[in-house]
Amino acid sequence: MSLGVIFTYLMTFGGSCISLFNPFVGLLIYISFAIIRPASTWGYALNSSIPYSRIVAIALLVGWILHGCGNWKLGRGRVIITVFFAYWVWAIVCAIFAPNQPVAWGFVENTAKILLPLLAGVSLIDSLERLKKLAWVLVLSLGYVALEMNVSYYQGINVMQMQGHGGLGNNGTAIAMASGVGVAFFLGMAESRIWARGLAWFATLLMTHSVMFAFSRGGMLALGVTAVISFFLLPPKKPKHLFGLFLVILIALRLAGPEVSDRFMSTFAKSEERDGSAQSRLDLWADAWDTMKTHPILGVGPDHWPLTAPKYGWQQGKEVHSTWFQTGAELGFPGLIFLGGFYVLCLARLWPVVREKVSSDDPWVHHMSRMVFAGLVGFIASSQFVSLEGLEFPYFVVLLGIGVLRFAPQPYPQLRVRRVPALSTATIIPGKS
Repeated sequence: MSLGVIFTYLMTFGGSCISLFNPFVGLLIYISFAIIRPASTWGYALNSSIPYSRIVAIALLVGWILHGCGNWKLGRGRVIITVFFAYWVWAIVCAIFAPNQPVAWGFVENTAKILLPLLAGVSLIDSLERLKKLAWVLVLSLGYVALEMNVSYYQGINVMQMQGHGGLGNNGTAIAMASGVGVAFFLGMAESRIWARGLAWFATLLMTHSVMFAFSRGGMLALGVTAVISFFLLPPKKPKHLFGLFLVILIALRLAGPEVSDRFMSTFAKSEERDGSAQSRLDLWADAWDTMKTHPILGVGPDHWPLTAPKYGWQQGKEVHSTWFQTGAELGFPGLIFLGGFYVLCLARLWPVVREKVSSDDPWVHHMSRMVFAGLVGFIASSQFVSLEGLEFPYFVVLLGIGVLRFAPQPYPQLRVRRVPALSTATIIPGKS
């Protein structure tokens, strides 16, 4: 029996029992399973009839309810989770009027599988130590997937390019890895323990290399954006930071190779030089935009664009290859605003913390704000090129951001100076002559 199988059974059944008494443990296991996806990673040795993640989720929710549904003093992070809840409610409204009811309600159910752990998570992360544990679970889980991809690549089988991981395909997996690079890099910056810093940066290297041999233009764009924003988010620049950036660029160029570089640059080629894949994306975006204008409020229905695609000459099942255009086409402009607002609000509220406009006794608060900012900016930019509503990793990064906002002090208010007219030297004081 492999270690992966032992890990899966131990976390599923042992972890579920612990979750009834400590639901935070169930939350970490559920998030780890959502990233590693045991059925995909060790499916050859696991009993496929056992719903591992569902068992953990049920134990998590039962324990959460038994313990009073956690602490809801969320501070400035409350509005972020509220916007995502509104996104889910709007999906229900759209599903009611959707032509294909089973497909629409399947989308609502899948979104609920993301919403419920987020609701439990924001109320259970009631200390900075728990927030640190969440960050490590995100990095170690995605780092393990990256390790598996690197091992298979060096054994001569490029699983990353051929199928990706857990049904996400090479594009979705590469973008998750690129988002994870920002989280892992700043986790290493935050750690004072040498071994922990080395582990986080080793995971960063594994994720970076995975993106390179995924041959995903969206993933490479996400990686580039994450690298640039990470450099600008660093604390005051020192010569070692500049040297580190130069070294990272050299390593990235060496790992990329001419094939990767040529494929990435084809994204920006002229129309007559563009390959069919790049051109089809632009055509799909144009068709999705037309759908948004035709159905601006309710869209065509949750998860209905693949059913609508034949109307524009595409085969049934074709995705838009853009999270934002597909969301707008399926859920209308309100759905797009809710989903986009979920991410943008998180970035906007974290910005004062990132720029250290607020003081904190624990430097981890600022480091974790940078983790979230770097991870989300890369995802938001690259998801324009891939349909990724179901990619769970960025939702958990936002969960990390909500936790940071919970413990970060309020930004310094801008003081308004009120001018008081000066007394005239000729002022007559009563009783004086």
